[in-house]
Amino acid sequence: MSRVGKAAVAIPSGVTVNVNGRDVAVKGGKGELKLRLAPEVSVEVKDGKAWVKPAGKSARSRAMWGTSQRQLKNLVEGVSTGFTTKLDIQGVGFRASADKQYLTISLGFSHEIKYAIPAGIEIKCVKPTEITITGASRALVGQVAAEIRELRKPEPYKGKGVRREGEYVRRKEGKKK
Repeated sequence: MSRVGKAAVAIPSGVTVNVNGRDVAVKGGKGELKLRLAPEVSVEVKDGKAWVKPAGKSARSRAMWGTSQRQLKNLVEGVSTGFTTKLDIQGVGFRASADKQYLTISLGFSHEIKYAIPAGIEIKCVKPTEITITGASRALVGQVAAEIRELRKPEPYKGKGVRREGEYVRRKEGKKK
């Protein structure tokens, strides 16, 4: 039995959840998000809460029960409060700046990197070495953060590169003389 799936998803005021068969649409202050559920689960909305129920007794339906509940919870949380991820840039001369369409990053290569900001994502550079990624979709915010980090992962000798805020980079000892 899924302990995660048993919990109801609380729907805050200002958020509407519409269920149409396997399609779920969640609308709120930060926008609208849609989700297509697995055929092994169903969603029922009543009394300001959304309940995810398994359709059968199979192992797959039990597995998708908790997964679908968390996906629905992320949609509701995303349209009401949104998600934020912060990245730190470390290295001499490494910096970033953002405008409406592009994030321009200088990471020690011979050229600057222009990263196109996807729709539904807002990127701010509070400091030249700090990037804040905000959006309604948790998956999209995480994907954008992973793509930016992939441009120059932190290396273990000097720790230079792009890292998530609070990420620990295991350091190695340099060459011995």
